[in-house]
Amino acid sequence: MDTALPEETGTLSYRDAVEVDVPAVVPLVESAYRGDSSRGGWTTEADILQGQRTDPQGVAEVIAAPGSRLLLVERDGELIGCCQLEHRGDAAYFGMFAVRPGVQGGGLGRQILAEAERQAREGWGVTEMHMTVISVRDELIAYYERRGYRRTGRMTPFPYGDERFGLPQRDDLQFELLVKELG
Repeated sequence: MDTALPEETGTLSYRDAVEVDVPAVVPLVESAYRGDSSRGGWTTEADILQGQRTDPQGVAEVIAAPGSRLLLVERDGELIGCCQLEHRGDAAYFGMFAVRPGVQGGGLGRQILAEAERQAREGWGVTEMHMTVISVRDELIAYYERRGYRRTGRMTPFPYGDERFGLPQRDDLQFELLVKELG
């Protein structure tokens, strides 16, 4: 007997976001990181940051930027994930990664990350994937390390005072660069 939930059964499809997708992407990203809805998954930042994670202008800028893609992930026509890919010379930057909280924890994020790496490697010929993660997010960093990313120790400051990035609940936030060689 098949006990899979309906949301776990469909085939994943990937496509680049366009401007009309912005109103659907913003709440997806917010739900994965901020507020009470984010607590339904394991990627929540609700204890370290309040306020917004992104906004319509920020998502639209990612979509429109040269050398940037916002990859949408759908299952049975329903948006369940997204990630940003940005071409930066020999590397691609991976960001704005979100998976709807109700479907987290079942390997979907791993699949999306692998597809993003494949598309960056094959589409742009890059040899590395870069990302930045808030350095106090130990569980999230461990997740990426299990997928071949390494900590570099290279830190950049958190943009305190810029509410577009959220309202920090602690004073020790910074971003660490993680890097993976793409074979």
